[in-house]
Amino acid sequence: MTDAATGTDWQAWQDSWDRQQEWYLPDREERFRVMLDMVEAVVGTAPRVLDLACGTGSITDRVLKRFPNATSTGVDLDPALLTIAEGHFAGDARVTFVTADLKDPDWALRLPHGDYDAVLTATALHWLYSPQLAVLYGQLAPLVRPGGVFMNADHMPDPATPLLNAAERAHRHAGMDRARAEGVLDWAEWWAVAAADPVLAEPTKKRYEIYGEHADGDTPDEAWHARTLREAGFAEARTVWRSPSDALVLGLK
Repeated sequence: MTDAATGTDWQAWQDSWDRQQEWYLPDREERFRVMLDMVEAVVGTAPRVLDLACGTGSITDRVLKRFPNATSTGVDLDPALLTIAEGHFAGDARVTFVTADLKDPDWALRLPHGDYDAVLTATALHWLYSPQLAVLYGQLAPLVRPGGVFMNADHMPDPATPLLNAAERAHRHAGMDRARAEGVLDWAEWWAVAAADPVLAEPTKKRYEIYGEHADGDTPDEAWHARTLREAGFAEARTVWRSPSDALVLGLK
């Protein structure tokens, strides 16, 4: 939608974020499709969703398009991406956004609900180091209702295959070069455009004060995620989708 007060086209910002992310994740829509397939298979078509580290609300957008009777709570700390999300979903009573730092032990107290059918996240939690992520998984287990699901789609390389990993990286970088030739903005270019926008300039400045160029973190493999989710209190956990470099791990409560 377009903001009548500022003239900002929030749909255009949402679309540009998606294109920038697809620069790095050409199979991004496939992981979203499988994620929502599993939501439907396990908890049905009217889920209460927690969109964790939601960014611009990419997961929420796809949830509501596929499941019109769903509701979603988006939680993030990034003021620029939340500004886009709030503008994009303005007036939609199904959506709530919460500003919270997932490193804060009390972050979940800010949520409007005590539990959720599905907690979903994609390409975000690699900003945390493994010990921090293990703590977060322990905090998430009580937020997922019995029979509900948690899913994390992220970079989860296999350390046992370094040569294959290197070949995959080279192939992916070649794809990035093609995207650049087609005029797609990369991460740094996208943020430079946001910093120059009159509406997003101040939120982007605050975002860099929080994160710098990019937050640190690490990328444990999918076996670590499944094991840590079981240790956190999920009854079952395993990979439900895989690409050469990324995986979607599901924890069933």
